[in-house]
Parts: sequence; structure tokens; C-alpha cells
Amino acid sequence: MDGVLVVAKPVGPTSHDVVGLVRRLSATKRVGHGGTLDPFASGVLPVFLGKATRLVEYHLGDRKRYRATVCFGASSTTDDLEGALTPATGPAPTRAAVEAALDRFRGEIDQVPPAYSAIKVAGRRAYAMARSGETVDLAPRHVTIHRIDVVEWDETQPSEPVAIVDVECSAGTYIRSLARDLGSAVGNAAYLGALVRTASGPFTLEDAMPLDDVRAAAEAGPAALAERLRAVDAGLDLPTVVVPTSALAAIGRGQPIGVPAGTATLDPDSPIRLVGEDGALLAIARLAGTKLAPDKVLIDPGGGGE
Repeated sequence: MDGVLVVAKPVGPTSHDVVGLVRRLSATKRVGHGGTLDPFASGVLPVFLGKATRLVEYHLGDRKRYRATVCFGASSTTDDLEGALTPATGPAPTRAAVEAALDRFRGEIDQVPPAYSAIKVAGRRAYAMARSGETVDLAPRHVTIHRIDVVEWDETQPSEPVAIVDVECSAGTYIRSLARDLGSAVGNAAYLGALVRTASGPFTLEDAMPLDDVRAAAEAGPAALAERLRAVDAGLDLPTVVVPTSALAAIGRGQPIGVPAGTATLDPDSPIRLVGEDGALLAIARLAGTKLAPDKVLIDPGGGGE
């Protein structure tokens, strides 16, 4: 099978677990995902099957949207609910104080990733070092917070208020770090109590498919599951060039072709979608001088589907 399956990952399984399940249910060897979600997190997980796996790299920079539960009143060794908690020493913040503190997180910021993360330090995973009791010193990372707002506030326990926060951010942003740093910014402490990814690029939670529905479709037969797949290039926000039928054979062989007449100005640093006159994706190319040079060809040398 070839295409994109937008899954609503539940709390519990890893992203790798979901990929394994889809691989088994679809009987497809090449399956990958478009951005890891921790086991305690849920929400949108784009899963790429067959030829679509060749395009995953173009989705890794997609913006993400999250709904985060930020719990004040304690810090966590892992910056989330799974770590050991230490009560905060400062006074509990008010909603007004938290909303005022959000200003410093909007826009481009430097963020230190959690010690318990998959980042490698001298060839070792940071979480492995942290679990063995070693000090993990991670360099700050440059990320962009496009939007961050408190949408709900719960002070049922006055010393441990909880904020529900909507975040839209660049790829590579750690929401656990945002929660941790927000606690520090208000003179208290905080950790991430729950996380839902509500969007990954153009893929939204409203359109995502629960795992039970994936299983049901697979039980109904391969055709039923295939119907739930989007096109291999679904969600790709790249410049598009329509090429004539006469160029299909050359593209299938990976040969450069001339830029079709009437094509808008192209950026030589940007990948370009080459599509046929029927709109089907043929290849991802780059501008090389006056030619379009295919980098990833998705049709066979005869100009047909792989």
C-alpha cells in the first residue's frame, strides 16, 4: 500500500508501536511516521506507507499544534508526570501571572531540551545517561513559538493549579521544556501532566483515525484500509510544476528535464513537486541551472507507477 494514514494515537503505545501495528495490518514493509509522540501523549501521528515513506523528510519541519496540561506546584525529574516530583518552594501562581509570563515564550526562543530525551551526547542517549545518574548537559536549541495561550485554568487545589495551554510551534519544540520553564518564570515549578497533539502540519485531530478504526478497516480487507489512505504527497507544501506527458519517460529514468514554459520563478534551494497532467506525483526535483533534476522518482523507468 502507498499513502498517508493520519492516526489518532492513544495514550500508552509508542509511535514505533503504532508504526508496527500499521505495518502488520496493511501487510506493507515500508512504514514510517512523521514525528515522535511520547507514550503518555496522544493525538495526530501521520503514518507513511510504501512510496510515501520516501517523502517523510519533507514533513519533519512541519509546524505542530498541541493542547498541554501544565501542572504547577512541583518539578519533575523528567519534566512530565512520569518523573519523580519535588514540591515547589515558591507561592502558587495566579492565572494572570501565568498569562503575563507567556509573553517571554512567544516568538523565537532558546530552549534547553529535557534531560530525559533521545538527544545523543557523545554517542549516548541523554535519557540513558540520566537514568544511570549521570549529569546531562544539553545545549539550548532555537525554536519558534507561533502561539501560546491559556484556554482553561483549574485551581481546585490552590497550591497546585493546573493550566490547559494551546501551543503552536516549530518542529523540534519540547512541550515538556515549555512547562518546566513556565513554572520557573512565575517563581514556582511546573511539569507536563498530559499532552495532545492537535495538528501536525496540515493533518488535524478532527481528521485522524483511531486505532480501533484502523483495525476494523483492516479486518474488512485491504481495499477498505486502502480507501482510508491519503495520496503519497498529501500535505506537502512545496512548489509544484506540471510536466508534459512527453517528459514522463525521462523523469522515470531520473534524467533532468527542461522547465516547462510558463512556469513561475523557482527557488533553487527548495524541493519541487513534479506532477503529471492528471495531478499525480511523479518526482521531487530541484532546480539545477535551467533544468529540473529529479531527486526522488516515484514512477518507473517506463513513465508509469512503481
